[in-house]
Amino acid sequence: MTTMTIRNLDEAFMVRLRLRAAEHGKSMEEEALDILRHALSTEARAPVDLGSAIHTHFAALGGIDLALAPRDPIRESTGFGS
Repeated sequence: MTTMTIRNLDEAFMVRLRLRAAEHGKSMEEEALDILRHALSTEARAPVDLGSAIHTHFAALGGIDLALAPRDPIRESTGFGS
């Protein structure tokens, strides 16, 4: 088993950890280790691109069909510089 030192912890953070450990009847080190175990025990979710995330979020609302605007043929080039 290895040892880890965490530096520059905010005093308010340490107080909260101390209180949480006391509520659970553990030392601060045991409580911090339990927090790390819990945080790292879940599988990381696969990254989702923004378009897919938006689609998934709004898919339950259903979709609408929009009429496409009529399009004219592409105009001829004006021939600048010829």
